[in-house]
Amino acid sequence: MALDGIVTRAIVAELQACIGQRISKIYQPGDHDLVFTLRGAGGGGKLLLSANPTYPRVHFTERSTLNPAEAPMFCMLMRKHCEGGVIEAISQVGMERIIHFEIRQRDELGDVSSKKIIIELMGRHSNIILTDVQTGTIIDGIHHVTPAISSYRIVMPGFAYTQPPEQNKHNPLDISRSDFLQLYRDAKEQQVESEAALDERAEGSSDKSSGRENANKKALNPPSLNPAGWIVDTFSGISPLIAQEMVRRSAQGGDAGTASGSGEVSGREIAIEEQFADAFESIMEPVRRGQFFPVIGTNAKGKLVFSAIPLTLPVSRTKHYDTISRCMEDYFGDKAERDTVKQKVSDLIRFLTNERSKNIKKLANLQADLEEAGGAEEYRIRGELLFASLHMLSKGEKEVRLVNYYEEDQAEITIPLDPLLTPSDNAQRYFKKYNKYKNSLAVIEEQLEKTHEEIRYLESLLQQLDHASLNDIEEIREELVAGGYLRDRSKKGKKKKKPTRPTLQVFTSSEGVEIYVGKNNLQNEYLTNRLAGPNETWLHTKDIPGSHVVIRGETFGDATLNEAAQLAAYFSQAKQSSSVPVDCTLIRHVRKPSGSKPGFVIYDHQRTLFVTPDEEMIKGLRSTLKS
Repeated sequence: MALDGIVTRAIVAELQACIGQRISKIYQPGDHDLVFTLRGAGGGGKLLLSANPTYPRVHFTERSTLNPAEAPMFCMLMRKHCEGGVIEAISQVGMERIIHFEIRQRDELGDVSSKKIIIELMGRHSNIILTDVQTGTIIDGIHHVTPAISSYRIVMPGFAYTQPPEQNKHNPLDISRSDFLQLYRDAKEQQVESEAALDERAEGSSDKSSGRENANKKALNPPSLNPAGWIVDTFSGISPLIAQEMVRRSAQGGDAGTASGSGEVSGREIAIEEQFADAFESIMEPVRRGQFFPVIGTNAKGKLVFSAIPLTLPVSRTKHYDTISRCMEDYFGDKAERDTVKQKVSDLIRFLTNERSKNIKKLANLQADLEEAGGAEEYRIRGELLFASLHMLSKGEKEVRLVNYYEEDQAEITIPLDPLLTPSDNAQRYFKKYNKYKNSLAVIEEQLEKTHEEIRYLESLLQQLDHASLNDIEEIREELVAGGYLRDRSKKGKKKKKPTRPTLQVFTSSEGVEIYVGKNNLQNEYLTNRLAGPNETWLHTKDIPGSHVVIRGETFGDATLNEAAQLAAYFSQAKQSSSVPVDCTLIRHVRKPSGSKPGFVIYDHQRTLFVTPDEEMIKGLRSTLKS
């Protein structure tokens, strides 16, 4: 990631369109995020402010978010001080990753008050802080910083706001080409002086080179040895990615020729300095003018990177954007939510995996019992042959050879006997074994069916957790509690108010037809058994755990059917496979067997489509959440 001062400047430039707009609604969908709904000239829109420690960002968003039933305290406070307010100014602090929103609002008494929202996009130190402009004090922050955490700055209600510590770097926006050359030459001179001083100190040492090497480790990145490092250390707001871009542009600036003498070496060094200054200016001049060209690509290490300026670095599969918001929305996608989901589902995944392993082991034991019980018919035959030959037998025999009248060739078989029992008791013993195994066969087969169903159910839940949102996780957990798999962790006497209808993700096909997708069993059952009409089309991966998908409409084209099949394959266990079989039929041919597990259905009159999930195509479909 390269969310540096340049990207921040691009964001602030784009956000200038928000000045004069009113904040009509404020939501807090997660612990680190706020979403502002804006109204006014320019069309408004939704603005995401995120202090996520891994993915901090500010940009316009078109994504649908599910908000908690009860707004968090910080959200309530933001609503009190900023909802209905007008954005008067949006600015960046120098080239730092700090953005200021100035808000004018009328309070409960009708008096005009001014507030400032400060968004600090600084990795794990990211924060969203609301301050009073008149007093300069903090009203509150989305993340509190107590004296125990930091003695330099405290982010708590009532304390004066203090900016993050300055890094004493130059603002590249204020640096001209000649200023850059002077800084570069000064750094080189300091490097030469430092090396000379170290050589003098090392004269008495037997290992002169070792002394110089150790000292160089302590020195700041010198421009001649590590130009990208020197750029990052010298100028604020420039990430290593952009510093490397400057170095690459400098190298592409032209060949200074080969050096054969001291004069030529000096000339070559001057040429390098000039090229480096040109590269710096080629990047910073468009930034000063507010000209940005957002791009996403994959670097040489296979890592996805984004930039607000064009890159000449080796980056493959590049994609260009007309706004920095669209670029960041595409880059971050649902990364932040997926990370939060992973943290919250780890215990569920571990539990479900253990349960599946237990059932797979149980299945193996049942198969062994089934093979053993498969000899029941042989025990019946032995018992009947013994009864038919009682007159030929006597007590004390260990075995007997009798003609097996049940075989076509009527060959003789050897029947083991217990010498302590009478011939009649031996026959009864075989009949008892026959009855025991005959009865157990029915039980084993029933247990086999139940165990197979249990494994299918557990695998379907594991698949659902792969695509689950934060809301989906709670629904899956409640399902496991209701099924007796987990204990209810909620406090006694505090019953959650369950929504009458679950929230479903709805995609709009290229033909404008709505396609509903169930992401867990609660949603699947509601969608298939209650919401969908009898003549609407239902889709599901064939014999593979996955989501129920319904095309809401009786008339549609092949494009909609293909897109619905793509969704069914994508939201299934076969997401990474090719030629995934997807069954489609009408809702009236789908039914839930009595007593079956949640989300389980049977269907007929289906036809099977084969599709390969295309993530780019699915991301291109417009989607929203509906309840």
